[in-house]
Amino acid sequence: MSWYSLLVLLVAAERLVELVVARRNAAWSLARGGTEHGRGHYPPMVLLHKALLVGCLLEPALLARPFVPALGVPMLLLVLAAQGLRWWCIASLGPRWNTRVIVVPGLPLVTRGPYRWLRHPNYLAVVVEGAALPLVHSAWLTAGAFTVLNLWLLGVRIRCEEAALGGVVPAVAR
Repeated sequence: MSWYSLLVLLVAAERLVELVVARRNAAWSLARGGTEHGRGHYPPMVLLHKALLVGCLLEPALLARPFVPALGVPMLLLVLAAQGLRWWCIASLGPRWNTRVIVVPGLPLVTRGPYRWLRHPNYLAVVVEGAALPLVHSAWLTAGAFTVLNLWLLGVRIRCEEAALGGVVPAVAR
């Protein structure tokens, strides 16, 4: 197994940890009267993220994509930065973070951590990682396809979240 395959498998393992956290957080939210929104876009989103990981493994192997240090090293740093941002988002939202759109009525928007400056920082992490992870090993077809499809799906997801939140704008960050 190559070091890149190990990296992709570590990202996949991280996704499984996210799903465990999300399941626990969903139970927390639902127990407090939370309502799930946008169920229809969730399965395609899961499929797209699985396809990203599969493409990261297959494209370099099947199309003999080389590791180009001048591209791969900066992309690896971006992948690591995206992971850091993702977990900062998860920590900032606490039990309200989820892979699904579940809104608990009466709770104010979170304005700490990266949410002080960005409305959807987790999606920035997703976009950066989705482009950078394949490019660590020159899988430009996977990077391009994921990025285009992901941007479309994120548009759907963000509109869903904004509608679920009722267009609430966060108070001035403290």
